[in-house]
Amino acid sequence: MARIQPVAPEAMSPELKALLETRPPYNIYRILANAPTALPGFVKLAGALLTQSELDRQLREMVILRVGAHCRSTYEIHQHLRLARHVGVSEERIRKSMDLDLALDGGITAEDRMLAFTDSVVLSVKAPASQFEALREYLSPRGITELLMTIGTYMMVSRLLENLEVELEQNGVDIASKAYYPPSIAG
Repeated sequence: MARIQPVAPEAMSPELKALLETRPPYNIYRILANAPTALPGFVKLAGALLTQSELDRQLREMVILRVGAHCRSTYEIHQHLRLARHVGVSEERIRKSMDLDLALDGGITAEDRMLAFTDSVVLSVKAPASQFEALREYLSPRGITELLMTIGTYMMVSRLLENLEVELEQNGVDIASKAYYPPSIAG
């Protein structure tokens, strides 16, 4: 059971209720409705990172899974495993994203470099200059900024989820037909 009560839709302002009707019926939103002035900005930021970012959507999901694994956030991992599969991340790449014992520093691919950079940002706050410079080969200044915003946003989300003990939804939420998700790789 969550440590604080989720806000019932009937207890929300009409504006907040309308906003959340545009989102999946996830428990996190009803919990975050306890911060009604912050929730609209959060929804806008998270939506922009998921649907309007320059980052490759598969690499973005791998980074989010890595953050969730570092934070041991069951809810975050559950939701983004679904989204990673939705956008076509292979099971092998999902396992790689979640294997925190896997040494990635020597990697030369964008994937390895982004995951190693994620490790450094999560664990040490500031990534070494060598990792930052290595990303320039694959990411523009916008991409690097969005990567850092994605890492930071999902660190915050994971900490909220874990500290508030937000429960997984009992019924699956259909994401295949939702406009607020990027199209599937098959779509």
